[in-house]
Amino acid sequence: MMRLSAIWQGVVTQDDEARYAAAGFGQPIGVGRRPALLVIDVQYRTVGTRPAPFFEAVKEFPTSCGDVGWAAVARIERLLAVFREAGLPVLYPHVAPKLRTDAGRLGGKVPAIMDVPEAGYHFVEEVAPVEGDILLPKKHPSAFFGTPLVSHLVDLGVDTLVITGCTTSGCVRASAVDAFAYNFRVVIPHDAVYDRSETVHKANLFDLAQKYADVVDTTEAVDIVRATAGDRPAAAGERR
Repeated sequence: MMRLSAIWQGVVTQDDEARYAAAGFGQPIGVGRRPALLVIDVQYRTVGTRPAPFFEAVKEFPTSCGDVGWAAVARIERLLAVFREAGLPVLYPHVAPKLRTDAGRLGGKVPAIMDVPEAGYHFVEEVAPVEGDILLPKKHPSAFFGTPLVSHLVDLGVDTLVITGCTTSGCVRASAVDAFAYNFRVVIPHDAVYDRSETVHKANLFDLAQKYADVVDTTEAVDIVRATAGDRPAAAGERR
């Protein structure tokens, strides 16, 4: 596994790392025998219709993270190719259009989410779902809350989730914590998730790595999936 401190350098101090290490945090969880890929909220509303710096991107969609999102899209595209080649499950928890009556507290906390044009909810073409992928519209941050995600994962025999998408501090984090609570192993490729603030992105990756997930880069995640796919029996009905 890569030297993790490089991921959050400039935000987390050596003293911070030392405190968690002294307390025994940050041990690797590892992967099981059947991973699935979650692609969370990779819709135009979170990246814009073209790569652009943040303050330019929010003029199109106020919920956009800008060009950091597009950088992550390229890594997600790599992971998608590997999962599909191996016949492994791919699931798309995604933001469903919110009505004034079902926005919950988030609609009051972040009013801009209520005014995203319909086009913003479309999947980014480069990483859009294909036939056989599972779509999970959601109204809240966690991919588990109010969705049949657990039921799908149980049916598919999944024991490990590779989580991509956005935002690192929001829907990715909420989904990772819930996945951990359901006893799934969690892998987060740090360069395949994104947020509107680098500081927030790095701080959350650090905390997730200490408590809930193995944080790696996309190349390592690809290697993990390929090794796992080659070392397991095929599931019933699976094409290999």
